[in-house]
Amino acid sequence: MNVLIMAANGRIARIVEHRILTENQFSDINLTLFLRNSSRVTGLPNSMRVTVVEGDIDNAGDVDKAMENQNLVFVAVVDHDKDNAMTNNVIQAMNNHGVSRVLFTNILGIYNEVPGEFGRWNHEFVKDGLPAAINSDKLLSESGLDYTTLRLPWLNDRDEVKYEITHRHDQYNGVSGSRQSVADLILSIIKDNKLGSRDSLGLADPATQGQDQPVY
Repeated sequence: MNVLIMAANGRIARIVEHRILTENQFSDINLTLFLRNSSRVTGLPNSMRVTVVEGDIDNAGDVDKAMENQNLVFVAVVDHDKDNAMTNNVIQAMNNHGVSRVLFTNILGIYNEVPGEFGRWNHEFVKDGLPAAINSDKLLSESGLDYTTLRLPWLNDRDEVKYEITHRHDQYNGVSGSRQSVADLILSIIKDNKLGSRDSLGLADPATQGQDQPVY
């Protein structure tokens, strides 16, 4: 299986990459790592399974070149472009190369699904970026691709995997979660492509539900 990770130097992306390259359950996966500066991902274990491609996700030609022969795409960055160039480039390249499965990072709050005082606080914090985030999800849902929107919580670096998944029409449960938890969900989807298919998944540590601010 060939997996393309776009924005491959992100902190969650690096956790995903390390686990794929070091855990036996992912030994059949080859990685293509797409990022602007290839020197940022040197020294990876099992590098014979890694192809590094330099490029800009906002450049349609760069994205198209990276898409060849891929089976699944993980976009490890939120599309905050007003014209959603990033999302459009990924969709077009996937269609060009017959790739159907994509996991695309987004933010919590795009459906007004976050309750309580934290929901109000979060909305004020992210409102300037909401139109692009909402439209990124809309473009994916209307693309015909086998997509999963990943609505991430406020992140921390706790050494734990602890999360609850919510779906498109569910109230978001929790305010924060670890980067390791997000990586674990991504890896679960890579392992079982049907998980989260044509859905929007939220995740957070349910123990943080009811907090008024992120939990670090």
